[in-house]
Amino acid sequence: MTDGLFPRERAVVAPGAVHVPGWLPSGRQRELVAACRAWGRGPFPYRHTVLPGGGVMSVRSLCLGRRWEPYRYLDAVGAELPDWLAELGREALVEAYGRHDDFAPDTALVNFYEAGAHMGMHQDKEERSGAPVVSLSLGDRCVFRFGNTETRGRPYRDVELESGDLFVFGGPSRLAFHGVPKVWAGTADPALGLTGRLNITLRQTGL
Repeated sequence: MTDGLFPRERAVVAPGAVHVPGWLPSGRQRELVAACRAWGRGPFPYRHTVLPGGGVMSVRSLCLGRRWEPYRYLDAVGAELPDWLAELGREALVEAYGRHDDFAPDTALVNFYEAGAHMGMHQDKEERSGAPVVSLSLGDRCVFRFGNTETRGRPYRDVELESGDLFVFGGPSRLAFHGVPKVWAGTADPALGLTGRLNITLRQTGL
């Protein structure tokens, strides 16, 4: 856990997996929080996803662009994925990899973690494209568990993500299992105006 004495450093967590702490400035974070609120007031509000086995995810989610449901993408499009958000995804790849390879995300999943919410280990494997996944964190600090491509268990590495952090995974790590076992409630900067954690993941489906 960081204590503010030493700056958090950029890290290559695994081949193709890059963590960039504090990439989003505070003003941009507030803009994204406002956008997430606006999207939630639209025709496709945040909801708890019901899994095929009957389980209910503890996070609340909404989709921008091509709509996802477990475990496939629909032909239908939900709320519009704005051009400025896609451009932010390309900027993120340039930051992480030094290039964006014409990244053209056509879907974004926005997850809202309230107190007690978590995310089990899973793979993002419904996409036909091998393009990287761009993940942006807002609000409360969390443990992001980044694993291997074969199993939900070890080996994995726990990374602490804070508001404004960027995490990109692609290449050999594109199908790595990952999850959020812990969120520290009340750790967001009050100036952000957010209670809880928001995570935005941009993906290129290849569909």
